[in-house]
Amino acid sequence: MADYELLYWSVPFRGQFVRAVLAFAGKSWVEGGDGKISRLMQGAIGDMPVPFMGPPVLIELTTGFAIAEMPAIILYLGETLNLLPDTPQERAMTMKIVNDANDVIDEITLDGGKAMWTPERWEEFKPRLQQWMRIWEETGRRHGLQADSGFMLGGVAPAIADVITATLWTTMTDRFSAIRTLLEESAPMTAALCRRVSALPALSKLSGDARRQYGEAYAGGQIGQSMAEVLNR
Repeated sequence: MADYELLYWSVPFRGQFVRAVLAFAGKSWVEGGDGKISRLMQGAIGDMPVPFMGPPVLIELTTGFAIAEMPAIILYLGETLNLLPDTPQERAMTMKIVNDANDVIDEITLDGGKAMWTPERWEEFKPRLQQWMRIWEETGRRHGLQADSGFMLGGVAPAIADVITATLWTTMTDRFSAIRTLLEESAPMTAALCRRVSALPALSKLSGDARRQYGEAYAGGQIGQSMAEVLNR
């Protein structure tokens, strides 16, 4: 029997962070599927496993506990699977990185597709995305990250902050050449960290599974299409 049920659309995007932490922790899960998500969202709130506006939703199958919102899910997994750092400072920094990642994917999809990417809009946005990359680079630098070694918040092994970092940037750079070039130029230590962490067997397998299941897709709908058209020019 699986450990969890994950409700998320059939694309990587926000749900991939949850998948990555589960894979990293060696946990099993089943995907509820797009149909179940649609039925829950169109149905009565009282019938939801937890009140939510949109996925991801994670359900712990042994207890029935359900939680929505990506940062809240990551916090719950970190607490219950003993994946968070020991000190309050590093725990807070870990959650900062999780929330920063959530902000970045909102921005890279123009707030969930409220507008579509155009070449002009991309050129205007590039400096802001580079600033996000430099924020990651400086965070790592302050905690001992080096060009060929170290992790985002120090330590001797990858932790949630590293998994979230690698999932954020690798999922995008694997699909969008324009973002890959920016990351290598703006945050080379972060780019190297992403390569090291993404090469972990569990995360490498997850990435391969995503390719087979979702192809080149990153986000759904027209915003995903506009990203592919503009960011791979």
